[in-house]
Amino acid sequence: MKLKKRLDQKPGLPSDATQQSTKVKGNAISRRAFLRNSSLMTGGAVLAGGFTPGIMKKVEAQSAPAGSTQQVKTICTHCSVGCGIVAEVQNGVWTGQEPAFDHPFNRGAHCAKGASVREHGHGERRLKYPTKLVDGKWKRVSWDEAINEIGDKMLQIRNESGPDSVYWLGSAKHNNEQAYTFRKLAAMWGTNNVDHQARICHSTTVAGVANTWGYGAMTNSYNDIHHSQAILLIGSNPAEAHPIALQHIFKAKEQNNAPVIVIDPRFTRTAAHADHFLQIRPGTDVPIIWGMLYHIFKNGWEDKEYISQRVYGLDEVKAEVAKWTPDEVERVTGVPENQVFAAAKAMADNRPGTFIWCMGGTQHTVGNNNTRAYCAFQLALGNVGVSGGGTNIFRGHDNVQGATDFGVLSHTLPGYYGLSAGAWGHWSKVWGVDLDWIKGQFDSASYEKSKDKDISPMYTNGIPVSRWIDGVLEEKGNIAQKDNLRAMVFWGHAPNSQTRGKEMKKAMEKLDMMVIIDPYPTVSAVMHDRTDGVYLLPAATQFETYGSVTASNRSLQWRDKVIEPLFESLPDQTIMYKLSKKLGFAEQLFKNVKINGEEPLIEDITREFNKGMWTIGYTGQSPERMKKQQQNWGNFNYDTLLAEGGACDGEYFGLPWPCWGTAEMGHPGTPNLYDPSKAVADGGLTFRARFGVERNGESLLANGSYSKGSEIKDGYPEFTDKLLKKLGWWNDLTPDEQKLAEGKNWKTDLSGGIQRVAIKHGCAPFGNAKARTVVWTFPDPVPVHREPLYTSRRDLVEKYPTYEDRKSFYRLPTRYGSIQAKDYSKDYPIILTSGRLVEYEGGGDETRSNPWLAELQQDMFVEIHPRDANNAGVKEGDDVWVEGAEGTKVKVKAMITRRVASGVAFMPFHFGGHFEGKDLRSKYPAGADPVVLGEAANSAMTYGYDSVTQMQETKCSLCKISKA
Repeated sequence: MKLKKRLDQKPGLPSDATQQSTKVKGNAISRRAFLRNSSLMTGGAVLAGGFTPGIMKKVEAQSAPAGSTQQVKTICTHCSVGCGIVAEVQNGVWTGQEPAFDHPFNRGAHCAKGASVREHGHGERRLKYPTKLVDGKWKRVSWDEAINEIGDKMLQIRNESGPDSVYWLGSAKHNNEQAYTFRKLAAMWGTNNVDHQARICHSTTVAGVANTWGYGAMTNSYNDIHHSQAILLIGSNPAEAHPIALQHIFKAKEQNNAPVIVIDPRFTRTAAHADHFLQIRPGTDVPIIWGMLYHIFKNGWEDKEYISQRVYGLDEVKAEVAKWTPDEVERVTGVPENQVFAAAKAMADNRPGTFIWCMGGTQHTVGNNNTRAYCAFQLALGNVGVSGGGTNIFRGHDNVQGATDFGVLSHTLPGYYGLSAGAWGHWSKVWGVDLDWIKGQFDSASYEKSKDKDISPMYTNGIPVSRWIDGVLEEKGNIAQKDNLRAMVFWGHAPNSQTRGKEMKKAMEKLDMMVIIDPYPTVSAVMHDRTDGVYLLPAATQFETYGSVTASNRSLQWRDKVIEPLFESLPDQTIMYKLSKKLGFAEQLFKNVKINGEEPLIEDITREFNKGMWTIGYTGQSPERMKKQQQNWGNFNYDTLLAEGGACDGEYFGLPWPCWGTAEMGHPGTPNLYDPSKAVADGGLTFRARFGVERNGESLLANGSYSKGSEIKDGYPEFTDKLLKKLGWWNDLTPDEQKLAEGKNWKTDLSGGIQRVAIKHGCAPFGNAKARTVVWTFPDPVPVHREPLYTSRRDLVEKYPTYEDRKSFYRLPTRYGSIQAKDYSKDYPIILTSGRLVEYEGGGDETRSNPWLAELQQDMFVEIHPRDANNAGVKEGDDVWVEGAEGTKVKVKAMITRRVASGVAFMPFHFGGHFEGKDLRSKYPAGADPVVLGEAANSAMTYGYDSVTQMQETKCSLCKISKA
C-alpha cells in the first residue's frame, strides 16, 4: 500500500546507498570486504529481507590503518532469535556494523531491524537528559534533582498508603543482570506489584506449558528445526516477527521436504510459504487443535507406547476431543473437514514434527487452554523430548525469556520459586540479607485469606501489568491491598502495547506520579493530559552497557559494551543503584556487588544469581564461560549447536538452561528439553516430577522411560537429602556439601551437591515423571473452547460460555460472564485482531524513531476485506474510523486486502502518538518525538483477561469501521 509520507524530518538515504561499488586502490579486495559487499545480495540476507541500504558500513577495499577500528561482538536487541552483530567502533564512535557471519543463530543474515541497530545507539531522537513536566512544559533537571524528588515522593506515598501503592513495571529489554536486580529492588522496596511485558505476551505459555511437563519455555531451538519432518505454526508469523527464524524453517522445508502447516485468521507472509493454510475464525484455537486430534485418534495415529510411558490423562482429553466432530469444527472455526484432515495427516505422517506458536495463540481469555491444547497435540504424536519435535515458542523481545526467568513478575521470585515462605527464605540466604528485615519492608496487614488464614502481601500475587489500570481506578474496597496504586514506574515499557486506551489515559491522569525510564520517550509521556508529576529519565541502550541475554531457545549470550553512554543517559543498573540509595536500601540490594563509582559490577550480579537459580539451571553459566563462548561462537555446529573442538568443545551454544550444578561442574547445557536419548550429564532430560507422585491411585511417574545411563530404570520423584540417603548416595557428597544439603532439596541446596550426585548417577535432579494433559488446579482441567467475551457468534454462547465473574483475582475482581451477556455484535459486527510488522517492534517507540525503518512504513492502517470495505464505502488509502466495542475509536488508513476474511479486520500494534484522531507530537520533549506517529491499535481493544494469568485479550474483539 502506498501511503502519504508523515515525516517531519525525512530520513534521506546517502547518495551512494543504492550504487555501492568496490574500488580497488592499489590493494586486492579483502575477503571481509568482499563478504560485506556481497552480503547485500546473498541468499541468507535476501531470505531475511535484506539489509537496509546505508546502515551497513560502506565497503571499500583499501586496508584501514592498523588499530584504528575496534570490532565489538554484541547481540541484536529486537526479537528473541539472538542474532550476532559485529560493531565497528572508531575512537569511541560506532561507525559500522556487520552481521556475524560465523554466528550459529543468524550466520550472516539480518532482518531490517537488526541491520539498523547502530541507529538505536546513535539515535538523535533519544532522551538526552532528565526532564520533568512543570505546568505542561518539559523542564531539564539534573540526575540528582530527579532522583531526590522521585525518592521523596515515593517515600511519602509509602508512609501514607504503604509500599504496594508504588508499581514497579520492568522490562524485557533489560539484560539478565538488570532484570534480576530489578526484581530484587521491588522485593526490597516491599512489594510484589512488579511485572513486565511477558505478562501480556507469553504468560499463558509459561503457565500452560510449565503445568504440562515442568518448565514453561521453548523446548528445542530455532536450529533444531533443521531436523523437523513437519512444521506446524499457529498464531505465529515469523516472516515478519522473527525473520531470521524463517531461514531455519526453510532449511527443514527444503532439505527434509517437511510440510509447513499454518493456522491463522489472516493470510500472512508466512502463510504464503505454507503447504497447508487453515484460516480459522479468531478465538477458535482449541476447536481446530481438537479437530486435528479427532482424526489422529480416529485413525490410531497417536504414539501409544510413548503415551503409556510418558503421558498422564490423555483419556480425558480424548473424551473432550470426541465432541469435536468435523461438522462441529467447521461450524465453530470455519475450516472444512478436508483441510483439517490433511493437516492432521501431514503431522502424523511426518515425524518428528515441531509446533510453533506466538501471541496469536496466547493473548486470549482462554490462552492457557490454547497452550495446553498445543502441548497435548504434541504429546499424542510423541513429538516432545525428541530432536526435530517439541514446542518451539518464539518469544517477542530480545530478553523476554531472561526477564521472565528472573521473576520480573507479580507472582514469583527469580527462578520461578514462587512467593512462599520457603522461596523468600531461599533468596534471603542468597542475598545475604536478614529475612526479618525483608518482612519489615512489606505491609504488615493482611487483605487476603487462604484456608481461613490471613496472608501477608509478601506472600500474595501482586497486581499484573495487564491490570495496573484497575489498580488505580477500581474502588479501594475491591483491591486486596492497603490503597490504590498512586505511582507508576515505567522502566522500559510501552503502554500502547496494552488494551483499554481510554481507561489507561484516565488512570495516568489520576496517579500522583509517573516515572518513565527509557532510551526513548514512550507513549507514556504524551497520551495523558497531565501538567506535572511526570519524569523522563534517559536510560542507556543495551549497546552502552554489557551483560548476558537469554534467547528464546534458553541460550545465554554475553554482550560487550559497544560505546559509552551517550548524552546524560545512564545504564539501568546505575539508575537502580542511585534510586535504591535514595530509598535507603542500596547496601542490602548490592551487598554482594562491587560498586564502581555508582555503577554496579555486572559480573558480580551474574555470580550472585548463579548461586540461587537452581530450579531452572542458571547456575552453570558463569561470566567466564559465557565470555569464552562469545569469543568462539564460530566453533559451534549450525545444526546441533554443539561446539566442534576448540576452547568450548562439548558445550552447547549459550549453555542453554538448565545448565546444572556449578560452573566448575562443567555441564554443557541442555539443547532440547526432556530428551532421554542423552545422558543428563550430556544435556539429556526426563519430564519433571512437579505434580506429586500419584493422583487418584494412579502413578504420575514415568513408566519404563528414563534418560540414557540412568541407574534408576523407571520413574522417580525429585531429589532431596532424604532420597539420597534412601538410595545410599548421601556419602557421594563431600562433608561441606552434606552440611549445606541437610534438610534441603535440589532447588534449595546452595552447595549444588544434590544436583551433582543425582547427575553422577545418570538422573535428572527434578525427577522423572509423566507429562500431564489434565491440570486439576486450573479452571478448565482439560482445555475447552469458550467463546470470546466480545463475540459475533451469539449462536455459540450458550454451548460454549465464558467463565463467571471472579470476585478477587491477582488482588482485583475480573469480569467475564457479565460482559458476554450483552450482545455487541449488532453495533460492532467486525472481529478485530492485531499483530506485527517486520519494520517495527513492540510499542514501536524505538523503531519508529529510526529513520531507516520509519521510511519503510509511514502510516498506521487497518486491513479490511473488500466486501466489508465496499459495504462501508471505503476505498484503498482512505482515512477510516475503527471503533472498538467499548467506544474508543482510532483514525487510521484503510488497506483493502483479502489477507483477512470477510468480517475480520487486522491492525498492527506498533504505533502510538495519536489518540482518537488527535496528533500528540507537540507534547513530546523537543527533538525526542518519533519520526512516525499513529494511533495505537490497543486503544480500540477491549476488556478481557486469561483465567489463570490475566493475559490480556488482543486477538479477538469487535469493532465497526466507517469512513472518516
